[in-house]
Amino acid sequence: MIQNFDIIIVGGGAAGFFTALNIAEKKPKLKIAILERGKEVLTKVRISGGGRCNVTHACFEPNELVKFYPRGEKELRGPFHQFCSGDTIAWFEEHGVALKIEEDGRMFPESNSSQTIIDCFTQLADKLNIKVYTGQSVQAIYKAEEHWKITTQNDNFTCATLVMATGSNPKIWELLQEMGHTIVPPVPSLFTFNIKDKRIKELPGVAAKVTVVVKGTKLISTGPLLITHWGMSGPAILKLSAWGARILAEKNYQFTIVVNWLNDVDAEDAEKILKELKLEHAKKAVSKKSPFDFPNRLWESMVIASGIEVETKWADLSRIQLQQLVNELTNAHYQVNGKSTFKEEFVTAGGIDLREINFKTMQSKRHENLYFSGEIVNIDAITGGFNFQNAWTSGFIAAQSIIGLP
Repeated sequence: MIQNFDIIIVGGGAAGFFTALNIAEKKPKLKIAILERGKEVLTKVRISGGGRCNVTHACFEPNELVKFYPRGEKELRGPFHQFCSGDTIAWFEEHGVALKIEEDGRMFPESNSSQTIIDCFTQLADKLNIKVYTGQSVQAIYKAEEHWKITTQNDNFTCATLVMATGSNPKIWELLQEMGHTIVPPVPSLFTFNIKDKRIKELPGVAAKVTVVVKGTKLISTGPLLITHWGMSGPAILKLSAWGARILAEKNYQFTIVVNWLNDVDAEDAEKILKELKLEHAKKAVSKKSPFDFPNRLWESMVIASGIEVETKWADLSRIQLQQLVNELTNAHYQVNGKSTFKEEFVTAGGIDLREINFKTMQSKRHENLYFSGEIVNIDAITGGFNFQNAWTSGFIAAQSIIGLP
């Protein structure tokens, strides 16, 4: 039996639901279906942000917002002028979900639960008579005269308009490639660095604001760095992994990073500071207390790594030891051997070539009545709610275009 719809959205995630809801609210008579291959919908929404769902970011200027997207910066400028973070906040508030801003700009539901977003979407879909089918893994897609045919392992569907919102799904990319679309090969985008180094071995949980450079490249990042059991993480590292996604993949995740633990203090200024400390604290042990804005444990590790005994007094520091300490503070080299990816935060660089999409409508340039929303295209962002904002914006624009609104 073939099931007929006006619009079918393949993918029951954030982008798919947002597209469907924005169409159905304006055109309630349209027959709309969402096809999801998994047993549940909105699974990434459920686990994102540690189960709180980082809905968006409090960056309200489109030209600033685009800077958080390693891939898609140029293409998203126009779309963000149509639907930006402020519009996201307004949409959720209109639908009974109040959002709050945290210190770092990330925005979450006031309830602190991703279930609030899921309930909002599923209840509204139910109210708007959007049919949601789970366990529907798409096997084939083809165009037949004026409509699309979609075959899953269980059923056959037809529709006039098709929206692909499947995220990083290799099977769907393969089908779209067969239909003439170019797929930029996927590589992981957000990951942490695996580092085995005695200097940080005993320091999991220690954090500092740093500047990090990938040696031999132009990749540089500043921000909080977190030492973990397997190496290094935190915003400074995740930013590097996002902007360097392809470069680091080509290096097979074997490379050297250079960390300035003093962030914006260079070696020359660090040396001056240490010489002043040598005079001021002559009779005190060097390792005793961190003179910088990071934990004592990290300072003690650097002192030991510089060849300075734990009980050594400032007055007894040799010129060579002082130089080694400067180097350890501002120019510490660490060998990275591999990466770790958190499944709930998994983001991929890659997808449909951006040149093949009309960003005023999110329609395919290869096929009429074929639209895209979310991470299926070659757009990704750093952490902080930016990937969800791309889902909301692309879903909204696709919906507006489908229902014929400018």
